[in-house]
Amino acid sequence: MYLIDNSPTDRLKELKTLYPSVEYVFNNGNIGYGKAHNISLRLSQGKSKYHLIVNPDISFSEDVVEHIFSFMEKNEKIGQLMPKVFYNDGTIQRLCKLLPTPTDLIGRRFLLFLDNIKRKNSLYELSHFGYDKILDTPNLSGCFMFIKTSIFKAVNGFDPQFFMYLEDVDLTRRINQISRTVFYPEVVVVHGFAKGSYASFKLLRYHVASAIKYFNKWGWFVDKERDELNKKVLRQIEGMDN
Repeated sequence: MYLIDNSPTDRLKELKTLYPSVEYVFNNGNIGYGKAHNISLRLSQGKSKYHLIVNPDISFSEDVVEHIFSFMEKNEKIGQLMPKVFYNDGTIQRLCKLLPTPTDLIGRRFLLFLDNIKRKNSLYELSHFGYDKILDTPNLSGCFMFIKTSIFKAVNGFDPQFFMYLEDVDLTRRINQISRTVFYPEVVVVHGFAKGSYASFKLLRYHVASAIKYFNKWGWFVDKERDELNKKVLRQIEGMDN
């Protein structure tokens, strides 16, 4: 296990004494979510076939990783997997989404009171998907990312320009270009999720900055790959209903 610490103090180094298998790296400051994870990617090269990225507020039963490992071993074309995710109260988190347009991100954050924005947001969040079948999608949440280490390395890990937010969308999209990225409903994890950017102006600024970088990279209103991938996801869901 790699513990990459972006805290201002190194008080977590005591975990190394308690758990010798933990490799602790202290960054002496917040270098960003993606950059920190890329350190663990470099450290783990040649040591593991898979790389699991989890948020600190994720919990799951002891058989979850074994189940996912077994499934990935039988499906070599899958490069990244996200399980079914529940809130603490047992309700499902709808974390499978289409690739975002600027209208999607602006609308759901500031204009959700408008009926047409509500309808568009419903489509973006795939509200008609039942979360009961495997779904190939290029947009998966970063709260739990089970990735083949070779695939993670092939795409050079996280893009370090994203300090926080949308780094998971960018990573999944790049992985999707060379392998399958799937939602897998047969195992469940719990995520104590809080929308930080809705409560903090500082985090909102990070979110906006990341959105600008994302659309500068992939395209704002013209993004043919996004359009084709989103159509593919919607056709997949429609096929499940037939």
